[in-house]
Amino acid sequence: MTENTIKLLLVEDDPNLGTMLKEFLETENFEVSLGTDGKEGLDLYQHQVFDICVLDVMIPKMDGFTLAKLIRQRNTSIPIIFLTAKSLKEDKIKGFQIGADDYLTKPFSMEELKLRLNAVLKRTMLNQEEDDAGKIYEIGDFRFDFTTQLLEINDEKQRLTTKEAQLLRLLCRNLNKVTEREIALKRIWGNDDYFTARSMDVFITKLRKYLKKDPTVEILNVHGTGFKLTVNTEPLEGENNATIAAPTIKKAEPVESAEAPKVEE
Repeated sequence: MTENTIKLLLVEDDPNLGTMLKEFLETENFEVSLGTDGKEGLDLYQHQVFDICVLDVMIPKMDGFTLAKLIRQRNTSIPIIFLTAKSLKEDKIKGFQIGADDYLTKPFSMEELKLRLNAVLKRTMLNQEEDDAGKIYEIGDFRFDFTTQLLEINDEKQRLTTKEAQLLRLLCRNLNKVTEREIALKRIWGNDDYFTARSMDVFITKLRKYLKKDPTVEILNVHGTGFKLTVNTEPLEGENNATIAAPTIKKAEPVESAEAPKVEE
């Protein structure tokens, strides 16, 4: 598989149709993970990173609508196409209400599925590009322009490499939330092997170096999970008096002279 391969989750309980779809799509530059019921599909989704999901509606253990809702809870933007033997208007409406990007009624041709997949993926990519076009991420005192790959603070500019910019954008999108290591590796590098993981650690170190000019900004390690980009809006330790309020200074009252206490030898 190449880095540009599309990772697709296919959940279909008909073993013959599922195998046929998997074999066909793999000849069309898709990397397909096949599940035969809703619970298996959810398990696959939770342990891998996918670009698109194709879900049969009538599957055992957990129907396609329920599975789609659970997937949407974790990722609101991943495209979903439903497959169904039903052509009822109510089912299609329910699917689109859940957030389906398309709906394909059986029987259908392989070519039609491929065209619909490509159309949905193209729309999704265009939407993502539009979201990033001209967008400035505010990170504490930093301004990060993904389009130009510039990180700025106090008129100082740092041009990032493409991978640095992609990684920082992912962290910004999950600001104050955990960015899973596996998701970052597969989304930016295309795989999560040992050497790629070490490479990402180098990029994290570089980003930390760039961001240290604002002490309120940190990239934290979340043990066994990933990283978290945080911006601490609370006053830093030792700065309470300076950042919240200056201490009140009262005019000194005159003090009557008094003899110093005698110290006995």
